[in-house]
Amino acid sequence: MKRYDLMQGINTRGTFLVSKACIPHLRYAENPHVLSLSPPLNLNPKWFGSYAAYAIAKYGMSMCTLGMAEEFRDEGVAVNALWPRTIIATAAVQNLLGGDESIRASRTPEIVADAAYVILTRESRSCTGNFFIDEEVLRSAGVTDFSRYAMTPGVELFPDLFVE
Repeated sequence: MKRYDLMQGINTRGTFLVSKACIPHLRYAENPHVLSLSPPLNLNPKWFGSYAAYAIAKYGMSMCTLGMAEEFRDEGVAVNALWPRTIIATAAVQNLLGGDESIRASRTPEIVADAAYVILTRESRSCTGNFFIDEEVLRSAGVTDFSRYAMTPGVELFPDLFVE
């Protein structure tokens, strides 16, 4: 339960708390955005069978996105979520998903950063309540070659959780 509580506290509670703390300041921004790294809501039972605690934590973040997008829509504060199509080469992937093999089948964190930039530079009043996938965001911005994001060119990429 200690690990479960930590996961919920960091993901769902952290998203809610930090977002709510930032909103008063964002109201004064020219183009205010909140962007969480959480998946599109997908209640397919396969995501809960082996990953129930993680799914609850990440979908809690997604529900914060959905709720706050509606709550702050009239104020022009955009609240969106971004999720990777494939796994990303991070310490979590290295430690929890199979080490070097998973890293080889990952994309670099730059793909998420580039997609975040595209989202965060969109006009906040017309871009809120979305669950974006990194690759789709970049395609909409004209990117067609994703090979530069591959950790190991030519290796088949592992899809991320919650993406079908």
